[in-house]
Amino acid sequence: MLDVQKIKKMHKLAAYESGEGKQHLAISNYYRSDYIGLALIKNFFLTTMAYGLLLLGWAGYKSEYLMNNIHRMNLTLLVVGALGGYIILLVVYSVLTYIYCTVKYAKAQKGIQEYYKGLGQIKKIYDREEKRNDRITGRRR
Repeated sequence: MLDVQKIKKMHKLAAYESGEGKQHLAISNYYRSDYIGLALIKNFFLTTMAYGLLLLGWAGYKSEYLMNNIHRMNLTLLVVGALGGYIILLVVYSVLTYIYCTVKYAKAQKGIQEYYKGLGQIKKIYDREEKRNDRITGRRR
């Protein structure tokens, strides 16, 4: 006979596995520090590339002005300003990445705990059914 409670729990777990659980299960393979560290490394490279592209775009836009006034500019101040902007951008995005990944990891851990709790409940249901079937058939363990 079909157990409606067991079917509902199995459906709920299967929906979780195929939905957001797929991502949560992948995240749970990492330690928290490793997951956040990997995200910060990716953030460093992506921010560096983005800032480089922004700097190239700005230099391309202002190329005529830069070529006409390069001899009057304080180049050290220009380079220090560019590096300062890069460091500020990197720090801001690193803090945002750290916060985002910390929240995402905590949410994944909570979801995984619920998932394992559901698996434990299904195991208990199967164990009860097995005991009942063993009593009916007279088998001993």
